[in-house]
Amino acid sequence: MALYALRRFLNAIPILIGITIISFAIIHMAPGSPLSAYIEDPTIKQVDKDNMIKAYGLDKPLYIQYWDWISGIARGDLGTSFLKSDPVSDLILDRLPTTLLLTVTSFVIALVIAIPLGIACALRAHSRLDQIVTAISNVGISIPGFWLGLVLMMLFAVKLGWLPSGGLQTINTPFSIMDRVKHLILPIGTIAAAEVAVWTRYIRSSMLEVIHQDYMRTARAKGLLDGRVIAVHGMRNALMPIVTLFGLMLPSFFGGAVIIETIFSIPGIGRLFIEAAFQRDYPIIFAITTVGAFLTVLGSIIADILYAALDPRVSIDQKGVKV
Repeated sequence: MALYALRRFLNAIPILIGITIISFAIIHMAPGSPLSAYIEDPTIKQVDKDNMIKAYGLDKPLYIQYWDWISGIARGDLGTSFLKSDPVSDLILDRLPTTLLLTVTSFVIALVIAIPLGIACALRAHSRLDQIVTAISNVGISIPGFWLGLVLMMLFAVKLGWLPSGGLQTINTPFSIMDRVKHLILPIGTIAAAEVAVWTRYIRSSMLEVIHQDYMRTARAKGLLDGRVIAVHGMRNALMPIVTLFGLMLPSFFGGAVIIETIFSIPGIGRLFIEAAFQRDYPIIFAITTVGAFLTVLGSIIADILYAALDPRVSIDQKGVKV
C-alpha cells in the first residue's frame, strides 16, 4: 500500500507541474498587476516605480519568474506576499485554524444529520418522509450558498437580532466560547445545509442498492436483527460514496468556503485567497492554488485506501486498486 501511494504521488508530479504552469499563465494574463495602484500614481517618482518592479522581480521574463517561484516551492518556500510583505506560509498558517474550525465542524454536523436521514429515507422509500426529505434536498442543492447565507443573515442577524452578522468575535469584548459559537452558527449552518442536501441524496441512493443485495437477505435469513443487518452489513457498503466525496472535499478543508468566509467576514484561507485575487498578490494566489492541487491528489489516494479498508473485496498493491 505504501508503494502504491508513493507511485501515485510520483505520477501526480507532472499533473501538479501542469497546474502550476496554467495557474501562473492565467494570473499573468489578467489585466493589472500588484503594483498598478503605485505605477499609475503620478505623485510617485519613476525611479521609485522601477525599484518596486525590480524588487518584486516583475521585470524578469515570465519563464524566469516561474522558475524562481517553483524552485522556491521545491525548497519549501511559498514566497513573500507582495502587499503584506509577510511570508506566505505564515499568512496561511495564521488563518488555517479558523478555516479548519469552519469546514471540519460543518462537515461533522452534515454527516451526523445526513447519514441517519439518508438511511431512513432508503428504508422508507417513497413514503411521506422520503418525499419531503427528497424535495428539501433538491431545493438545498439548487440554492446558491451565497444566497442562502445572505438570507440567513437578513433573518437571524438583521431582523430578529438573535445572532451576529459576521466576524469571529464581538468588537471590544473579551474572548468567550459562547460568543465564538454565536458568530459561527450562521456560516457553519450555511455550509452544512448544502452538504446535508448532497450527502442525503448520495446515501439514500447507495442504501437503496445495498438493502436489496443477496448478502442482506442472507444475513436476515440467519436470524440477525434488522438493526444489526443495517448497521453492520448495510451501512459499511452504503457509505462507500462518502469515501469518494471525502477525498474530493479534502481541498476544501484547506481552501475553506471562499464565498461564505467573504460574506460573513471570516478571516480564513478562503477570504485570504479572495483578497489576494483582487489585489493581484501573486505569491498568495499561487501558494493556495498549488496546495489545493496537492490536497486533491492526496484526497484521491486517501479515498482509494479507505475503499480497501471498508470493502474486503478490494485490495491495493503497488500497481493499483484491484477488486
